[in-house]
Amino acid sequence: MADAVLLKIKSLMPNLSAKEQKIGRFILDDPRAASRMTISEMSSTLDIADSTVFKFTRSLGYNGFRDFRNNLLSEEFDPEISIHENVRPNDSSLDIAKKVFHSSATSLSDTLAMIREDDLEEALQFLTSARIVSFYGCGESAVVALDAYQKFLRSPISCHFIMDSHMQLMHASLTQPEDCAFVVTHTGVTKEMLTIARMVKSAGGKVIVITSYPNAKISEYADVTFVSTSEETGYRSESLSSRYPQLAIIDSLYTTLMFRNPNASESLSRIRTIISTTKEDH
Repeated sequence: MADAVLLKIKSLMPNLSAKEQKIGRFILDDPRAASRMTISEMSSTLDIADSTVFKFTRSLGYNGFRDFRNNLLSEEFDPEISIHENVRPNDSSLDIAKKVFHSSATSLSDTLAMIREDDLEEALQFLTSARIVSFYGCGESAVVALDAYQKFLRSPISCHFIMDSHMQLMHASLTQPEDCAFVVTHTGVTKEMLTIARMVKSAGGKVIVITSYPNAKISEYADVTFVSTSEETGYRSESLSSRYPQLAIIDSLYTTLMFRNPNASESLSRIRTIISTTKEDH
């Protein structure tokens, strides 16, 4: 698979300068035209210096503009489904459903392409060796953190979750070096999550982060960062579409941990036994 150039640009946009963001928006809006330009043509079109375009490509991890353009050319572009869902007011309900489903499937496959096995293994090591694993998130990310908690509650590891953000801060302040914080934050710049990650790190604990923006400030405090990509749309927030790959990352960690832990069946059995008492007899 070719490097996901457009995904890289989207994830780095919040951390770029104003002129570099101008370049990024231009490429995202018309990748076909951008992929056929020389560096001089692009800088002239945008009324910026060649050196700014060159710096932009280096920010994405390329050796220079030619390296960047070759990767851009190697990607197949269909802006209506690859960059935006592009839901239109006159679309039928089925057409909208198809676009939403396609976008979600694309977000999952794009996220999978960016996951590294080393990160998975390191995160699993932190989870299994921690005295307690605490899950953190605000707003919609708190829903993802709650889902992670109810999954790992079935595992042999000790875990913790509080929905209230102020109580999350209080709990994080009690972190010990043997603890692990699992932080979910779409933007990576939520004040409470930054504070929590900073506190856990300063206490000597381990920090696992899931975010859509790998270069966000919270990555400075993360021992492992997982990047969840999502497609943009005018009809649902990007953070909502990023929820699917976030949940998939969590499911992957949970499933691997349960298969590897010899005590998993015992803890799972206890949970199932107590939950069975809440079911109506037939």
